Amino acid sequence: MNRNGSLFRVEGLRKDYVMGEVTVSALRGVDLAIYRGEFLTIIGPSGSGKSTLLNIIGGLDVPSAGRVFFEEQDLSQLTPHQLTLYRRKHIGFVFQFYNLIPNLTARENVEMATEISLRPLDADRALELVGLSDRRDHFPSQLSGGEQQRVAIARAVAKQPEILLCDEPTGALDYSTGKVVLALLRNVNRKTGTTVVIITHNAAVGGMADRMIRVKDGAVAEIVVHEKPLEPDQIEW
Repeated sequence: MNRNGSLFRVEGLRKDYVMGEVTVSALRGVDLAIYRGEFLTIIGPSGSGKSTLLNIIGGLDVPSAGRVFFEEQDLSQLTPHQLTLYRRKHIGFVFQFYNLIPNLTARENVEMATEISLRPLDADRALELVGLSDRRDHFPSQLSGGEQQRVAIARAVAKQPEILLCDEPTGALDYSTGKVVLALLRNVNRKTGTTVVIITHNAAVGGMADRMIRVKDGAVAEIVVHEKPLEPDQIEW
C-alpha cells in the first residue's frame, strides 16, 4: 500500500437529509484519505453514516457541503451525466444483496459489466479469479448465496475499476461463507492492486484491513493502522 499518494480525498464532507421540517445530518464534516492499493474497512453501527459516505465516494449521491476528490477531480462539481461516466469507468460495487439478473447465466451477468467498461477483463477470467469457472453456465437460482456473491464480485472486478466499494458484502451470508468472500476480496486486492473498501457493522472484519476507520454519529471517531493485518481465517465473530 502506498500511503504517499491518495486515490480519494474527502474534505469537510457533510450530508443532510430534509424530512419535512426536520433535517437529519448523516455526515458531519468528514475528512478522510483513501490510498491507492489499500484494503480499507469502514466500521460503524446502522445510522452512523458509513453507507452515505460510500455512496458519495461512489458517485451515487452528492454531498450537502464539502469536497470529494478522485485523484485531482472534484466529484462535487460533476454533472449527473459526468457522475454516471465516473461510476462506469472507475468504480466497482458489491452490495449485501447480489443484484444478479435471474435469467442470465453467471458468465452473462459478468459480461453485462464488460460491455460498459473501457478496459474490461474477460468474463471467464473474472470468474476464474473468484473460483467459479466450473459454474459459469449456471443461473443464479442454481447457485448458493456465497456463489452468487462471488459472481457479483467477478462482475465488479471485470470492469477493472480503480476501487471496489463493498457495502456489507457478507451481511446475507453465513459465518463460513462470509469468511470465504472476505478472503476472496483480500485476494483480489493483492493480485490486481485494486483498492478495496468494505463497509460493515462487524468490527471483527476491521482486523484484516490495512486501515480501519470507525465512524460514529456521522463523523470519523478513530483510524487504526494495522502494520500486520490479520488473514481472513484468523478473524472471529
